[in-house]
Amino acid sequence: TLIMFICNHCPYVLAVIKEIVKDCKELENNGIKSLAIMSNDPKVYEEDSFENMIQFAKDNEFNFPYVIDETQEIGNSYGAVCTPDFFGYNNNLELQYRGRIRELKNLIPVEDGESELLTAMKMIAKTGNGPKKQFSSMGCSIKWFK
Repeated sequence: TLIMFICNHCPYVLAVIKEIVKDCKELENNGIKSLAIMSNDPKVYEEDSFENMIQFAKDNEFNFPYVIDETQEIGNSYGAVCTPDFFGYNNNLELQYRGRIRELKNLIPVEDGESELLTAMKMIAKTGNGPKKQFSSMGCSIKWFK
């Protein structure tokens, strides 16, 4: 299972959203489900409103649920810190991957090929374990309630 914390306005999310959708389609073909959660306070960024989430999901052809964390309890319980932030679990619901989709420089992928996230999730599906070497997510901080 892949849990993703994303939002509609963050340049880091916007830079990789097509790859997120592509990777999630491939993961689904391999029996791995994905879920995207938006934990930002939509009062900080109107772009992150529920109505805009619906449009963002349609515009980007999401093949996974995209839900709002109205109380921010979910993001807080996961320890999510930024968007995008990825959490990959094995069949026993043990966290095996916590990190980025891939390395970006100036919001552009550093190299082509399969993303670190996709590679990690395939490894988890095959072995139950994630990669030893993982890199933290980088993005826009989650906009917590004041």
